[in-house]
Amino acid sequence: MELLCAEGPPRVPRAGQDPQLLGDRRVLQNLLNQEERYTPRVSYFQCVQKEIKPYMRKMLAFWMLEVCEEQKCEEEVFPLAMNYVDRYLSSVQMRKSHLQLLGAVCMLLASKLRETMPLTVEKLCIYTDNSITAQQLLDWEVLVLQKLKWDLVSVIANDFLPHILHQLPLPKDKVELVKKHAQTFIALCATDYTFTMYPPSMIATGSIGAAIHGLSLFPHAGEALTELLASITGTELDCLKACQEQIEAALAESLKQGSRSQEYPSTKTSAYPASEDGNVTSTPTDVTDINL
Repeated sequence: MELLCAEGPPRVPRAGQDPQLLGDRRVLQNLLNQEERYTPRVSYFQCVQKEIKPYMRKMLAFWMLEVCEEQKCEEEVFPLAMNYVDRYLSSVQMRKSHLQLLGAVCMLLASKLRETMPLTVEKLCIYTDNSITAQQLLDWEVLVLQKLKWDLVSVIANDFLPHILHQLPLPKDKVELVKKHAQTFIALCATDYTFTMYPPSMIATGSIGAAIHGLSLFPHAGEALTELLASITGTELDCLKACQEQIEAALAESLKQGSRSQEYPSTKTSAYPASEDGNVTSTPTDVTDINL
């Protein structure tokens, strides 16, 4: 059973992006028009939830991220699953004892939508140390689908990356590197509740800006690059700067925590600590691979 958790499915090759679609402004505009529809309520901790606290969501997010990393899920699975978590918590008051079950269900749904080989119910139960049953997971899958009104094709920050990168004057050999770094920043943002105030397009734009800045690809074109990024998605320049600065600050904090020789929370334990005094020590797996 331990071996089953450690081994992930082989990565299935994906088709490349269609340059015609990437170059068509209407595709990007459709994403921009739809993103607000899938944005969770920022104030749900104050207005909806009584037992669930922000630190619990953060612990749940790190557990979900580690599961997705170990199972080598596509980059979109984790942010999409967190979107489901936030949308559900925005509308339904729930007990903290059900939080990990909700996270497992959202990973199951997200993997079904974005993976060729989705996560299995049995595997997700193992990751919870069998604290939930397969039947509970299946019952809650129907419940979550009902509360989300079966509307699962959420627009997430990852959807904007290829369209934004296509319009940037990046060297061809650097595009994938910037994309990988931006995906890591997006995953980092998904673990932090405060980033729900930003629309996915701004998270994507800020993540690309932070990646390019960290890689020093255009050291003398900082302001001009930010203005170009803002114009691509129609983002307010000051808001984009604030978002990018917050992303870079979140990265610095994660790297600082990762340097403290503290362990990740186990993927087989509860998704939140026993008390609010518990410090979150996890960092997204890919963050430590980036040398800025």
